[in-house]
Amino acid sequence: MSGTGTFLVYLAKVLNLALTIYFWVIFARALFSWIRPNPYNPLIRLVYRLVDPVTDRIRRMLPTRLGMVDFAPFLLMILVIFLQELLTRLLLQLAIRI
Repeated sequence: MSGTGTFLVYLAKVLNLALTIYFWVIFARALFSWIRPNPYNPLIRLVYRLVDPVTDRIRRMLPTRLGMVDFAPFLLMILVIFLQELLTRLLLQLAIRI
């Protein structure tokens, strides 16, 4: 495998890790909506800033509320899983061909 192929493998691993972390951040944000943590906590604010802009866009595009349940975080989690599988596989296959 060439240097470029090795770089693509490491890029796929980093992207996979980043999307996995983002998945768990989305999960934490969904839990926070049930337990109402201190909104002035810097960690909580970071989670809100990472997830809310994306879920707000989903809510504008699709009706995501069913009664009291908001499915926007769930849809975002599915999208992250899809992107994770697609992008890492594409990068790994590209690395093999190079």
